Amino acid sequence: MIRSFIILNILFLVCLQSLEAQTRVLVVDARGQGDFTTIQAALNSLPDSAAAPRKIYIRKGLYKEKVYITKHQIELEGEDREHTIISQEIARDEWRCAHPDDWGVATLNLNGNDITLRNLTVVNDYGFQHPEERIVNCATDSSGKKTITANGHQMALRSILSTRVRAINCHFRAYAGDTVSPWNTVNGMFYFKDCLMEGGVDFYCPRGWAWAENCRFFANTGPASIWHDGSGNKDFKTVLKNCFFDGYAGFQLGRYHKDAQFYLVDCQFTERLADRDIYLVPTANVIRWGRRIYYYNCHREGGDYKWFRNNLENSAVKQASDITVNWLFNEQWHPQTN
Repeated sequence: MIRSFIILNILFLVCLQSLEAQTRVLVVDARGQGDFTTIQAALNSLPDSAAAPRKIYIRKGLYKEKVYITKHQIELEGEDREHTIISQEIARDEWRCAHPDDWGVATLNLNGNDITLRNLTVVNDYGFQHPEERIVNCATDSSGKKTITANGHQMALRSILSTRVRAINCHFRAYAGDTVSPWNTVNGMFYFKDCLMEGGVDFYCPRGWAWAENCRFFANTGPASIWHDGSGNKDFKTVLKNCFFDGYAGFQLGRYHKDAQFYLVDCQFTERLADRDIYLVPTANVIRWGRRIYYYNCHREGGDYKWFRNNLENSAVKQASDITVNWLFNEQWHPQTN
């Protein structure tokens, strides 16, 4: 009897310690005043999975590291968006010369599920720091060499198989293309709120279901700002609600070259927006479900263009009030509450 009581107490204490380890907030401080000095070390200390999110709190500072998140139920929270900065300089074209895929091509690389990013700036600084062309050795090129330019793909965030990824009050920054690349053509679900994104061609380019609300977009260069791949599922769509678009004089809104579905609701454009609708790039891909680009109550400083007039009557929803987060994710995920 006493022996059983002791064993039960030991098991209780082990479970309690395990629960405390999972719920304790880990603190990262580059100056050495926390549990870890790097984000990756904090991530590496955690088990692969947990029943609830594990929070890593990152104090203000510049973290010059490439971050890999392969674990589930992870939350990275910065102390202050503008002063908690994760930064690297990576040209995708150069990376792919020595690597078979995109794993590691971004400043922040995701391959886990249920990930939250909050109050962070994530930068791929390559194009800003290397404006001139460079010629590098490249084993994957037939010539053995490759020219790397400031206008090539530069991912700040790149997901592989991740689903249920949230970014709240984050700044994603690159000079050129594919800055924010949440890619998952099977079951990708992505939620962005109060974020700032900037880059070049297709610098916001989700694949799957994506929601962006109260976000600001700035085009540094390139022939399009937003892009979508909805080819994996006819229901895939990207929704941009109450978002603001700006950029260089004559910046263009968006494009696609695979099946896509865009909803822009209550969005604002500066007068620098070019008079060109979201367009289909000439492609050999078969567009099975036709053109699916919908606008509601969108306006441009200096006067509206006809192409973004209200046309929800052509979509699956007839009222803007029906375009909600729950509708987008088919009640499978409620990122506003969990």
